[in-house]
Amino acid sequence: MIKMKYPISASLLALIISCKSQLPVEAVSNQELPHQLVKKLTDIIVVDIFTPPVASRIYANTSLAMYEALRFEDSSAPSITAKLKGFDPMPLPIDKISYNFSIAAIQAFCETAKKVTFSAPEITAYQDSMIKQYASNLDQVIVDSSIAFGQRVADVVAKRLGKDNYKETRGMERFEVKTSDQTRWVPTAPDYADGLEPFWSTMLTMGLDSSNQIEADDFPAYSEDKNSAFYKEMKEVYDISKSLTDEQIDIALFWDDNPFVSKHKGHVMFQDKKMTPGGHWMAIAAKACKINNADPVTSAKAYAYTAIGLYDGFISCWYVKYKTVRIRPQTAIQRLIDEQWISYIQTPPFPEYTSGHSTTSSSAAEMLTHVFGDNIAFTDSSELEYNLPVRSYKSFRHAAEEASISRVYGSIHYRSGCENGNKQGKQVAAAILAKLQ
Repeated sequence: MIKMKYPISASLLALIISCKSQLPVEAVSNQELPHQLVKKLTDIIVVDIFTPPVASRIYANTSLAMYEALRFEDSSAPSITAKLKGFDPMPLPIDKISYNFSIAAIQAFCETAKKVTFSAPEITAYQDSMIKQYASNLDQVIVDSSIAFGQRVADVVAKRLGKDNYKETRGMERFEVKTSDQTRWVPTAPDYADGLEPFWSTMLTMGLDSSNQIEADDFPAYSEDKNSAFYKEMKEVYDISKSLTDEQIDIALFWDDNPFVSKHKGHVMFQDKKMTPGGHWMAIAAKACKINNADPVTSAKAYAYTAIGLYDGFISCWYVKYKTVRIRPQTAIQRLIDEQWISYIQTPPFPEYTSGHSTTSSSAAEMLTHVFGDNIAFTDSSELEYNLPVRSYKSFRHAAEEASISRVYGSIHYRSGCENGNKQGKQVAAAILAKLQ
């Protein structure tokens, strides 16, 4: 049982017991609230330096908690978790009790965030400040009932967090690198880091039946024959890297989304911190909500749908990655073409196939397209705070396609890893949406 930070007051308890009040359920909200909460979380994820798969778990659970607490502002808004795997039934408002569902959403979101990040004190201070803001003109009975309701939602999410296999994956063995097999992935410069999250495919999915529900298409088998499909794919990456246009460089850097880029100068190493791919797509979700002047419940739904697509997308992709253990371009090119060659953006520490950014971007784009429709043009300014310019897109799918090809321009993926990853992400989203209908 999770201890409640804000106990139910004596006055609220008396009200629940008597049930004599005829107060209506309140629906007072700030349109910006969902965006404020998610942006605060993104800032915390950047500072705490979570890996992209782990960040997707954070976004999914906090966004669902927010939605399930806020959805009662719209009587037609159904529960999302009721159609997902692993969640107990969410609490319902008690008849004849008044609530402010914005306060409930703050409580549910922040209490969940404290379970999945390292910044509980900062989140608590933010939570207290936000609740104080929304409670300024409310009777304390309503404040207490709202906090209690939000806590009940957070408790349901916390129960699932305890059985999603995350804790178990923290104690599993390191991924075994088999250097004797030259077709397989091996750690790359500059850090030669171990394989990241090799057991992520064992995480409990939300909308997918299992991590292996979506099987990616085949890819060209490793070959040193210059006429082989593999060699031609590898050579394409190398050739592009030698003649990158300004536009290709802009695209590669804009979608890099590496949360922890290590830079080496002599014997000194320093790091740049920025958003994960999931953080980037949650920022796109915020832009979509604002373009559509979405009400708070719709915004919360957009975040939840996007985050579920990211979460299951990473699980599906990571299943394929550690099943195929495909060699990265940097390793193959250094062996077969140019031993001094380095990828344009830093090669991440896990197998190549399929492209994680391609898979999850496509899945997130499909989820947003479902919520807001196709051909929603937008300008993405989310990277400005990381000193990158804005870019504009005709649709969410257009943005996902650019995110995918960016990995070829960055010389960390072959074309097949990106194109098949994009296809895989669409299939992931389709399977999730089929469950949510």
